[in-house]
Formats: sequence, structure tokens, C-alpha cells
Amino acid sequence: MEKQPFSSRAEFESLLHTCFSRARLTLDLFDPDFGWWQLGSSQMDALLRQFLHGQGRLRLVAHSNARLERDAPRFLHLLRDYSHLIECRLTIPALRQLTDSFVIADGRDIVRRFHADHLRGEAAFDAPAETQISAERFVAVWNDTNPGLHANIAGL
Repeated sequence: MEKQPFSSRAEFESLLHTCFSRARLTLDLFDPDFGWWQLGSSQMDALLRQFLHGQGRLRLVAHSNARLERDAPRFLHLLRDYSHLIECRLTIPALRQLTDSFVIADGRDIVRRFHADHLRGEAAFDAPAETQISAERFVAVWNDTNPGLHANIAGL
């Protein structure tokens, strides 16, 4: 296992695509608003559809869903098509100070940005020990969330 630092949008997107394409069982995502994630892009839609078609489970936690609702119509369609495998949650106000951003795939791969306003971060693949702290944080945050985005948003 080797950590892969990144500091550009292209590197971040490439590592996200790698992480998503390796996932088989679970994808856990945390970001204040998923603005940098391109979840509505055709490439990300294809990766997520392949993952969900194999019965993978996708869980997202955000402070706000406004950017997804406004900028990611493909993701909203994906949510409609796979609502039984996708769960979107919103943090409670007491957690809105959290500013990191990460995805964990199958408890072994992680891509994380140190601060959601910046693209600097690191990725690690085949590294369960590297995902452990973030995975524990995800569960703790998940337990303090409310229902978020649903398939019926925007008339879906």
C-alpha cells in the first residue's frame, strides 16, 4: 500500500474514478455538498450504474443537497432507478463544521481531501488500515443525520 497524494482537479477525478470502479459492495461518501465530485457526469453515471447493477450499496452524507439537485440531473435519475440501493442523508446542524471530504470503497480503498474547499488530499488502495478512522467517522456522522435527497425530488 502506498499513499497517492494529489493536488489538482484532474488527479482527484481520476482517483475517484479508480476508487468507484474498484468498489463491489459499498461506497460511503462524505462531502459538504459534492460540488467537486462530478456525480452528474456521464462517466460517473456509468461507473455508478455498473456498481449498483451488481447490487452495491451507495451511501452519501452531505451538509446540503442543493448542488446535487441543481447540477446533477443524471444523479437524480440514478437515484430514481436505484432508490433501493442508494441512501442520501443530511448532517444535523451541530456537524456542519466538518470540512473534510472522502469516499471509502469496500472498506479497503479511500480517496480523501483534507478540506472540502481545496483539492489537496491523498488516496490509498488495498489499504484497510488507512480507511479505518474515516470509516468510523462516517458511521458516527451517519448516526447523526436526517433523511436527505429522495427519488421524488425534482418531480422524479
